[in-house]
Amino acid sequence: MKKQATYILTLIFLLSVFPVLAQFNPKTICRVENGKIYFRIDLNWTKAQQKELIRLFDLDTIVVQGVYNGKENITVKGTSWQVVKLNDHLVELSKLLAAMPVRAPSSNDIIMLDDRWLNAEGAAERVSVTFGVNRFTRYSVFQYSRGIARFFLPGNLNAKQVFLSGSFNAWSTTNLKMNPCDSGWTISLKLLPGKYSYKYIIDGKWTPDPYNRLKESDTYDSYNSVLYCYNYLFRLKGYSSAHKVILAGSFNNWNEKELKMIPLAGGWALSLYLREGTYIYKYIVDDAWITDPQNELKRPDGKGNFNSVMGIGDSLIFRLNGFLSAKKVILSGNFNNWNEAELEMEKTAQGWQLWYVLGPGNYEYKFIVDGKWMTDPANPNSTGEGEYQNSVLAHKANHVFTLNKYPQANKVIVTGSFNGWNKSNFKMVKKGETWTFPIYLIPGKYSYKFIVDDEWILDPANELWETNEYGTGNSVLWVEPR
Repeated sequence: MKKQATYILTLIFLLSVFPVLAQFNPKTICRVENGKIYFRIDLNWTKAQQKELIRLFDLDTIVVQGVYNGKENITVKGTSWQVVKLNDHLVELSKLLAAMPVRAPSSNDIIMLDDRWLNAEGAAERVSVTFGVNRFTRYSVFQYSRGIARFFLPGNLNAKQVFLSGSFNAWSTTNLKMNPCDSGWTISLKLLPGKYSYKYIIDGKWTPDPYNRLKESDTYDSYNSVLYCYNYLFRLKGYSSAHKVILAGSFNNWNEKELKMIPLAGGWALSLYLREGTYIYKYIVDDAWITDPQNELKRPDGKGNFNSVMGIGDSLIFRLNGFLSAKKVILSGNFNNWNEAELEMEKTAQGWQLWYVLGPGNYEYKFIVDGKWMTDPANPNSTGEGEYQNSVLAHKANHVFTLNKYPQANKVIVTGSFNGWNKSNFKMVKKGETWTFPIYLIPGKYSYKFIVDDEWILDPANELWETNEYGTGNSVLWVEPR
């Protein structure tokens, strides 16, 4: 994410100020959707209008000229643009938002900050990875404890002012002013566990953290520093004579070299960030794989061995009522890579149950009853057809798609940018005369439609919509950070 990719340089003024553009509304020209920025351009615009378009939206002249010359792909300064013709006189110009050229805003720019979009981007980044470990070259430059993150930038004693900017404050350039101290600059702020990208602004110059080895490209000749706020400590007692101990698990695809534990008095330890969910793991002590001797919870891996199990977050209960004559019932889903042996359910007086920890998300699953796969008879939400049909669980759902009309329809699907516009996934369930489908969506903007008996329709209860390449429009949903 680029430090200025969080800004939409729209330069939208009152139309009366720009008589050249009085024929159209600039707000309809530019939009941001699904990680891309789009510009709708009329091929009938005059030269004067084209120049004003370039000035208002800070577009490259070569790009605009390429549009009017009929090019479908335009590359300027390493940035690729795509041109799609909508009709005889309208085209749509787009590029990846992460590839937006970066420059520090000048005093001549008028910047409109889209707080809703920026806050959603930051919230999504925080939980965008399964796990993370920091790689600072100096321990004191970042410390995190009890929800408080302390940043320390050594040196730069001659600087007049230093700001901290990152995904945690929507890349604001002014609201996190650092405090000078005898050896550098400091600031403390509240942060939730997760991933964050950031930079320092030293007397107006954007600077990555020189003491942080973790970085990712900002896609324009530089990079952002990356850090993690931890929420879990792995501890292995004893084995003080071991030369090396590695932590490996489902969270890092069982990488045998990545997570080296730190020797401490009485054993080994490693802190890291883990997204909510259930994980299986082992320790590798001098090349010997062992389960965690301090953790009694272990589960079979389906290959005759066992793994230690841990979870972060709230537990939920999977239940299957009945089937009391069954000898074994297994829970299997995309949350454990459809393992057919790991999650053996416990028999109760009413049926079968299993406690499990899942992070917020949408999950597919089935039960295996004495070797026979079946969907959850108590869960009406499903995806797929026939033998490929799975039950769907929206854990900690933060939105419910609702369609109050069409009670006579046989089948209603909700589809959109959140599932790749799949035409069979997420079958809605009819309750009375209302069709519903609960879902968990990370913060951000989504476009969607309903498919009612194979007919695509907009959401009649949602006034927010935008045009699409087919000229039929898509409904728009904003999921706000919580």
